[in-house]
Amino acid sequence: MRPKIISSFLQSALGRCSKFESQVGSLACNVGRVGTTGHPIRYCHTINGDPPRILITGGLGQLGTGLAKLLRSKYGVENVILSDIVKPSKEVVSQGPYVFANILDFKCLQEIVVTYRIDWLVHFSALLSAIGEQNVPLAIRVNIEGLHNIMELSKQYNLRVFVPSTIGAFGPTSPRNPTPNLTIQRPRTIYGVSKVHGELLGEYYNHRFGLDFRCLRFPGVISSDTQPGGGTTDYAVQIFHDAIQGKHFECYLRPNSRLPMMYIDDCLRALWEMLVAPDEQLKCRTYNVTAMSFCPEEIVTAVRKHFPGLQVSYKPDSRQNIADTWPEVFDDSEARSDWGWQHSYDLEAMCDIMFDNLRRQHSIT
Repeated sequence: MRPKIISSFLQSALGRCSKFESQVGSLACNVGRVGTTGHPIRYCHTINGDPPRILITGGLGQLGTGLAKLLRSKYGVENVILSDIVKPSKEVVSQGPYVFANILDFKCLQEIVVTYRIDWLVHFSALLSAIGEQNVPLAIRVNIEGLHNIMELSKQYNLRVFVPSTIGAFGPTSPRNPTPNLTIQRPRTIYGVSKVHGELLGEYYNHRFGLDFRCLRFPGVISSDTQPGGGTTDYAVQIFHDAIQGKHFECYLRPNSRLPMMYIDDCLRALWEMLVAPDEQLKCRTYNVTAMSFCPEEIVTAVRKHFPGLQVSYKPDSRQNIADTWPEVFDDSEARSDWGWQHSYDLEAMCDIMFDNLRRQHSIT
C-alpha cells in the first residue's frame, strides 16, 4: 500500500453454513447457525423486499475490493458501489460500479447517496497507524473530520453505517492479555485516538438519534491480495512474500512481540455478519473480534515448515513502540456470545492458504 489516503483492511470471503429464508414483516431474514447462546443467528437481507444498496468508502484499500466481492455475491453487482479518490484499474471497474468519493466533501457524498439510493454505508477511508504518525494534521482531517461527514450523512439519510476500529484503539494502560471489550482506552497514536473518537461518536449518534451504527475492532489482518504497507502488523504479511521469493526477512518488531491477528476471509465474514445481525442481538455497538495471537518468532517457525531455508533477522524500529502499547490477546467472547462469531483460520491454516495463493500469483508449482 502507498502512503496516501488509504483504508483499513482486506479481500475475498464467502459466508459459511446453510441458511434458509424467512419473511418477517417487510424485512426478509436468513435464519442460520446457532450461536453460543443457543439461539439461531438471523441475518437481515432485504429492505422492503429489495436488496440493500451499499456504498463502500476508501474502497481501494486492503479491505474494500474483497468486501465488494463478498457483498456483490449476496446482493447483486449493481447494488454495491465501491468508491475512493484513487483512479481505479480496469479490473476494478469491470467488476461493478465505482465512483469518486471525497469524504471531506459533504455535498459530494450527498450526491452519491441520493443518486445511488444508498441504504448501508461501510466507511473504510483512513490513514493507518504508522503513516498517520508521519502526517498528524492529515490524519485528523481524514480520520476525524471525514468521519464527522459520514456520521451526519448517515443520520440525515437514515443509513446503516459500519465503521471499523482496531487494536490500536487501546493504549499502554489498557490490560493487554487479555484485552476485554469494555476497558480503559488511552491510545498513543493519532490513528488510535481517531478510532476511539469514532467508537464514542457512533455510540452517541445511536443513543441520541437512533442511528444504526455498527463497529468491530479488528486485529492485524493478513491477506495475499495486497502488498504490505505502513502498518504495525504488516510484518506478518511481508514474511510470506519474502519467504516465497527466497529473500531475507528483516522484522521491525522484537521476536517476542505478541499481537492479535486474523486472516482476511475471517475478517470480511465477521464484518458482514455484524453488518446484517438484527438489532436485538447487539448488546453493544462496538465489539472486539479476533482469530489468533502470535509473535514474530512463532510465525517464523510456522513459515519455516513451508520454507525451511528462510533467513530472518530482527531490527526493531518506531513501530515497536506502537506494538508495545497494543493488546497481546483480544477477548472477543462478547461477539461470540451475542451474534455467534466464530473464526475459521488459525496460524497453521492461514500459512497453508497464504502460500497456496502466493504460489499461484508467482506461478510456482
